[in-house]
Amino acid sequence: MNLERIFRVLGLIVFAIIGWEIGVIITQTTNPFTNLGAFRYIAPLTVAGAVIGWIVAPWLTTRPAAFAIRVVRQIPIEQVLAGVIGLALGLGVAALLSPTLSGLPYPFGSILPFVASIIFGYLGAMIAVLRGPDLVHLVSRSRREAARAEEKEKAEPSAGTVVPQSLLLDTSVIIDGRVADVAKTGFLAGPLIVPRFVLAELQYIADSADPLRRARGRRGLEVLDELQNLQAPKMEISNLDVPGVREVDEKLVTLARQHGYGLVTNDFNLNRVAALQGLRVLNLNDLANAMKAVFLPGERMRLRVIQEGKEIDQGVGFLDDGTMVVVENGGRYIGKEIDLTVTKVLQTSAGRMIFAVPN
Repeated sequence: MNLERIFRVLGLIVFAIIGWEIGVIITQTTNPFTNLGAFRYIAPLTVAGAVIGWIVAPWLTTRPAAFAIRVVRQIPIEQVLAGVIGLALGLGVAALLSPTLSGLPYPFGSILPFVASIIFGYLGAMIAVLRGPDLVHLVSRSRREAARAEEKEKAEPSAGTVVPQSLLLDTSVIIDGRVADVAKTGFLAGPLIVPRFVLAELQYIADSADPLRRARGRRGLEVLDELQNLQAPKMEISNLDVPGVREVDEKLVTLARQHGYGLVTNDFNLNRVAALQGLRVLNLNDLANAMKAVFLPGERMRLRVIQEGKEIDQGVGFLDDGTMVVVENGGRYIGKEIDLTVTKVLQTSAGRMIFAVPN
């Protein structure tokens, strides 16, 4: 016999008794078994009560309980704990106010302590649930700061010691691939952190039906494998996440702000958003532009002219770092390596452009 059938039987018995009692009250008889006229009314009411009890018992017992179990299972345990703690704190405040409220004139002295318990209990639970994540973050941050301070005291670092800042890698900089070369040079001192949601995005790109996207995703996974094999800096696949946030860029900015991490990216928009929030951003494109060779007007260089320019009799060549050099009157030197004199250097949004003339 399952639980629902047991409650149906109990409901049948309870409602049958209720029907019996209603019949007794209506007929106003003390002994229905000796009063056949009264029994004619009591018996149908008893049977009707039993039938009603058999039908409605699950809706009053097992069905609401099953619904409540489903709802409770969907509530995160953090919210349940926060609600219980908030309820306890609210009831504690109401208990402190109870002696004062009990001293008020009748009927307020009898009613207000009960009302205060309900109001403060509800407010405490609601505030704890709504602000629970902030409270947990505040407590965890305090614990992290205390742990870091304790580690610093144990290590007794000398004055001027600099602790490397952990760096979050975004999807664009991993796919770009140059981060592995920069890491090998030692310019990225801090530990490199790749959240699992970034790894999941790389896997999604690597499984794309588009051949170009698929190649980019696989290239990113190869770069991660290369970074993981480096002795320094260490790379870590982290379980850090931001619940309730779907966009990868927004998650990275939030994690960097919460944990004090730096952010390594090639994404212009992500760079701007993170910088506006006061985060440390390392953009490899900016690094590449900064490392390009600097030529001033009047300096000499030797370059191979490889193609025609947009204007008549112009030639175009490229430095090793990709900087375009426009050679005036260089159309006849295409395919040749010649000596040039720089006449002008132009910085554009696309990069640096150098103008020169043959010697």
